[in-house]
Amino acid sequence: MSYAGDLTPQQAWEKLENDPKAVLVDCRTRAEWAFVGVPDLEVIGKRTVFVEWNTFPDGQHNGAFVSQLRDAGIGDDNEVIFICRSGHRSIGAAEAATADGIGKAYNILDGFEGGLDENDHRGGSGWRALDLPWRQS
Repeated sequence: MSYAGDLTPQQAWEKLENDPKAVLVDCRTRAEWAFVGVPDLEVIGKRTVFVEWNTFPDGQHNGAFVSQLRDAGIGDDNEVIFICRSGHRSIGAAEAATADGIGKAYNILDGFEGGLDENDHRGGSGWRALDLPWRQS
C-alpha cells in the first residue's frame, strides 16, 4: 500500500476529534459538494478542506491537486484523511499526497455516500449513512 491506510468513517471521525494535526480533505467535485452535501467539522472546531481530485465539469484529473493541498496549509506533519463519494478517488488522492511527502495520508472507506447497492442507489453506507456531522448548502 502506497499510503498510510484505510479508515472507516467512524475511525476517521475519531482521529479528527482526537488528533489536532488530523485534517479532512473532501476531494469530490464542486457539484458534489453543492448538491450532495459535505462533512461538517464545526462541532469539533475544525474545517473541511475542499480540493477537487477530478475537475468539474470535464472530469479531468486536477494536475494542481497537491499544490492546492499545500496552498490550503497542509504540511508534511499533518495526518490527512481523504474522502470522496465512495472511497475510490480518495485512494488516488492519498497516494499522491504520500508521494509528495505529506505525512500520513488515509482513505475513508465507503466515502461520503458509499457504493452502489443492488438497486444502483448510493447512501446505504459511508459518512452520511452513519449520521456523522454533515450539511447541505
